[in-house]
Amino acid sequence: MEFLETNFKWFFALLALIIVYKFSRDYLSNQNKKHYFSRNSAIKSDILPIKLQAYERLTLFLERMTPTNLLIRIHPISSKKEDYEQLLIQTIEQEFEHNLSQQIYLSEDCWNVILTAKNTTIQTIRNCDLGNTTQTADKFRELVLTNSIDNPSPSSIALAYLKNEVNKLIAL
Repeated sequence: MEFLETNFKWFFALLALIIVYKFSRDYLSNQNKKHYFSRNSAIKSDILPIKLQAYERLTLFLERMTPTNLLIRIHPISSKKEDYEQLLIQTIEQEFEHNLSQQIYLSEDCWNVILTAKNTTIQTIRNCDLGNTTQTADKFRELVLTNSIDNPSPSSIALAYLKNEVNKLIAL
């Protein structure tokens, strides 16, 4: 009988030790999860304004490279069509390079949409007068403006994608 009592005592002691171990392990695991969650929340709250600022800068870039806005801002420096075409393309490239670092805050798909909009806009400007029907910068400017009125701007498509991504970001 004494043997059974001793074994029960050991059994209950072992059982109590296992229960304490399990609760301790669960408690520590929950504490680690809380710490991880609070740290991630703090990081997200610190990064969100920076991400939104990147989206704002790229929105501005897309608006500025829209052909109609570009033509209003950039005036011909000479009467040559080629000089004006080059100036427009150069302006887009410079603004793009100025905002290049913003890509680290965007999804890869969003960045590719912006890159495609930039390249398509440049290609549109280059293709505006393939038949060399205009000789002067002013006539080329009219041709680009007419073409941009008739066709949706690649910037507007990219801007819609950008707005959608910002809405998803804010909804999180």
